[in-house]
Amino acid sequence: MYDPTLTIHATGAATKTVEEHKEPQDVTLHAAWYCPFTHRGWITLEEKGVPYEYREINIYHRDENYERFLKINPKGMVPALERNGKALGESLILCEYLEDAYPTEETRLLPADAFERAFARLWLDYISKQIVPAYFRLIQAQGEQNQTTAREEYYKILRTFADMVKGPYFLGEQFSLVDVAIAPFVVRDAVLKEKRGYERVDVSAKWKEYADKVAARPSVVKTSSEIKDYTHFYGPYLRDEADSEIAKSVRAGGGIP
Repeated sequence: MYDPTLTIHATGAATKTVEEHKEPQDVTLHAAWYCPFTHRGWITLEEKGVPYEYREINIYHRDENYERFLKINPKGMVPALERNGKALGESLILCEYLEDAYPTEETRLLPADAFERAFARLWLDYISKQIVPAYFRLIQAQGEQNQTTAREEYYKILRTFADMVKGPYFLGEQFSLVDVAIAPFVVRDAVLKEKRGYERVDVSAKWKEYADKVAARPSVVKTSSEIKDYTHFYGPYLRDEADSEIAKSVRAGGGIP
């Protein structure tokens, strides 16, 4: 469902970041400012310090730019990462690719230790299969009772995650891919606060401390648009009228496709 009143460009702090990455580079992020999965790739690029070009793709307004994008990613989904004529989709896959392609100790997003790396992937899976679907179930819930039920479910899922946070970030002092994966949903919890009665502190004090820390990370701040624009984008989700694949799957009782 295309909303012609939706801004087609990033806003807020992200505006400056887009302007700083307009020139062609070996790496191009094909993105949509409002997309939380795009946000993951964008944060990763900033954390890794990789020179990149940012290209906005409006997947709801299928113009000539979108048709050209389909040649890069036939699925037509953002984000997509293009490097030297080759392209990857799926947010966490392209984030891991950047970690592998640009390995430096200073910008490491996954631990060097094999067990710790596997542990991180375990919780990346939890984010994908538990946290993200619960976020969308809450944002799409209609009626006070359904919203209360969905909110309490989301709190429970977040508490399980928060209990594993070593602090200040998930794995400790190191900002990691686990933090990258959840950061867009931490930023967008402002929509839940305004529209669904969500409060970080109601999850737990530990969750609030962690979420506040992640939200304040420079790479997160500089790639985030204004909350009012995220709220505008999520309007169809808040009314449970969105026709994205995610919305349809959640509406049918499924997870993230």
